[in-house]
Amino acid sequence: MDERPEACPACRGAVLIRSGHACGRQFTRTTPRGMPMEVKRHAIELYCLGLSMNAVAKRVGVSAQSMLRWVRDHAHAYCPKPEPARGGTAVVEIDEVWHFVKKSPENSGSGRPSSAGQAG
Repeated sequence: MDERPEACPACRGAVLIRSGHACGRQFTRTTPRGMPMEVKRHAIELYCLGLSMNAVAKRVGVSAQSMLRWVRDHAHAYCPKPEPARGGTAVVEIDEVWHFVKKSPENSGSGRPSSAGQAG
C-alpha cells in the first residue's frame, strides 16, 4: 500500500517537515483510514479457505493484529455461538491421579508399591 502523506491543499504538495508542511500550514487527513470492505471480505475468504492469518495479512498488506480483528468481527456478526440443548449437557471430571495409578497399578508415587490394594 502507498504510505505517502497527502499533498497539502494550500501549496499542492510541499515537502512534509515533521508535523507540518514546508509552507507552514497543517491539515488533517481527508482520506478515510482502513481498508475497503471488499479487501476485508477477500482476506476473510482466504483465511476460511485455509491460508494462515499471517500469510493473508502479508498478502493484503496489513498487520496480523488487523487481520485477527477482521476475523473476530466477522465471527461475531455472522457465526453465532450455538446454544446448548436443554438437558443435553453433561459435565465430566477426569482425575489425573486415578488415571496414573490405573495405568501402572504396581507402582505408585516414587516407585514404591501402592498400599491401596494391600489388606491389613
